[in-house]
Amino acid sequence: MNYPYAQRQPIVEVRHGHRIEDPYRWLEDQDSPETQKWLAAQEELWRAHPMPEQDRLRARIAELTATGVVGPPIWRGGRRFRVRRDPGQEHPVLYADDRPLLDPMALDPAGTTVLDAWHPSPDGTLVAVQLSRRGTERGELYVMDAVTGQLVDGPAGECRHSPVAWLPSGDGFYYIRDGQARLRRLGGEDLPIAAADGLALSADGRWLTLASHQEGVRIGDMSTSAWQQVAPPGSRTVANVGPDGRLYLATTHQAPHGRLCVADPARPGEWTDLVPEDLEAVLADFALLDGALLVTRIRHAVSEITVHDPVTGKRGGTIKLPGHGTTGRMTTSGHEAWFTYTDYVTPESVYRYDARTGATTLWEAAPGVADLPEIESHQLVCPSFDGTPVRVVVLATPGDGPRPCVLYGYGGFGVPLTPTYSSYVLPWLESGGVFAFAQVRGGGEEGEAWHRAGMLDRKQNVFDDFAAVAKALVAKGWTTRDRLGLCGESNGGLLVGALLTQHPDLFAAAVCSAPVLDMARYERSGLGPRWRAEYGSADDAEALAWLLGYSPYHHVRAGVDYPATLFTVFGGDTRVDPLHARKMCAALQFATSGPLESRPILLRHEPEVGHGARSAGRSVELAADMLAFLRSVLTRS
Repeated sequence: MNYPYAQRQPIVEVRHGHRIEDPYRWLEDQDSPETQKWLAAQEELWRAHPMPEQDRLRARIAELTATGVVGPPIWRGGRRFRVRRDPGQEHPVLYADDRPLLDPMALDPAGTTVLDAWHPSPDGTLVAVQLSRRGTERGELYVMDAVTGQLVDGPAGECRHSPVAWLPSGDGFYYIRDGQARLRRLGGEDLPIAAADGLALSADGRWLTLASHQEGVRIGDMSTSAWQQVAPPGSRTVANVGPDGRLYLATTHQAPHGRLCVADPARPGEWTDLVPEDLEAVLADFALLDGALLVTRIRHAVSEITVHDPVTGKRGGTIKLPGHGTTGRMTTSGHEAWFTYTDYVTPESVYRYDARTGATTLWEAAPGVADLPEIESHQLVCPSFDGTPVRVVVLATPGDGPRPCVLYGYGGFGVPLTPTYSSYVLPWLESGGVFAFAQVRGGGEEGEAWHRAGMLDRKQNVFDDFAAVAKALVAKGWTTRDRLGLCGESNGGLLVGALLTQHPDLFAAAVCSAPVLDMARYERSGLGPRWRAEYGSADDAEALAWLLGYSPYHHVRAGVDYPATLFTVFGGDTRVDPLHARKMCAALQFATSGPLESRPILLRHEPEVGHGARSAGRSVELAADMLAFLRSVLTRS
């Protein structure tokens, strides 16, 4: 077989003095007959690629996925709400107490409807749910009766993972749609409030805090409609008035690792530190209980929870966790708190902390069990090109000698890579492979300064860190260049794309999933406009120079023996438009000098799913295809 024909058009755009070629712009239109024909040919080519271990991997991934999913409870009006996915179920089900309240599969047997979020009312009689279809994440907001399951209100219109803050009366709520906070009365119309990306409401309904990238954080007294500034734009700040009447602020303002501050909501600019910054750990979450304040930090990518006096902030102890892993968002009721815990070999379970006794106990284990392999975790520190130490977690089964290795990275938006149970990673390890997680700059493992060192004009640091880690894995004997593969998703797909064009001789295979790759036009599709603070805008002359300096699509060169590459994209993706992968795939197929049989450039296009959550069955299929592709390239004799 040959690569599908893709016409190269003589499209050249001159912007700020830069001559920008774009021969595959026609592939931006997913619905055109030409693009559809090209996609059909790519699907035929992808399915023809021999992957002898695909069935075995699919079966094993399904076994490991059957551990299921549980979430921490939220208590409202004496009623307990939670989600749970049992073995054999495709989606988590929302429960009110022990009664199933909403099962996405009952709404859509095809499995393409996802429960994005849920928010019970203060008295627990109602629950607002957000449902999106076919992967779009454009959730429609409904209100259900928590006893009968009957529809009470909605849909309220498209909203993407919006927070919902119920009024104390339970007859309405604040939420965000189209970048604006709105007040919705049940059965009535929406009242626009102000531009916002996030919001929170005090329990008595008086104080509303709004956050936006442009204006920072503001607080409004709903009794007088007076607004005041809380925090300036440019910092990461989460603010809310607690049940004790104090304004709590978790912020990176003048504290790159984060600090917890308090203020009088009537004088919100007068902060005082409650829990000061820890220079070696990143503030991740906090929760106020009766008699205790819990603070979650990430210390070199591992979670810890400390206990503090709620009035003075003085540290009193540490919650003992099951291992060196990751805790999820905390929920509270009175003197109790619940949180999830997971690590590389522990499926996510829910734990309960009692502030009166100081005891931490398992509250709900993962619904299913699986036979897990014995693995070892190794912590490495690799110097980057400029001497910056970059931490790497290397997972492997016991043994010595170079092995097939997958190196995973993200490096953006302050998102940390922390230990997580994965039905995708474990089959690779028990097949004799190595899996490595690179905590490169741009992520959130070491605080906001670490993030800022990998954004805007410093984005190249991320790629250099990743390349340094790849070289170190070879130099330390974990793998060889012909058995090394790279993997990244979304912004991590940009990372893989940059390595493909900057260091094609450093590795043998790549999986590039839902990637951002055309940095000259990324703002024109998906959620691109929201990423300008991270990447810079191509409308700005200086920023365009940075973007073109590394934009993977614009650095594909003819005659290069590029690594075997699989692009995975999703037809319903409204975050990162699949056009990036389509254009990059066509460019690489045209340019590569490598043989299709051993160094293929392939594209896997999956309709009716998107960037985020999907059914368990679809997740298994995707993981099996990605691993089977990597095995087919990296385990050749």
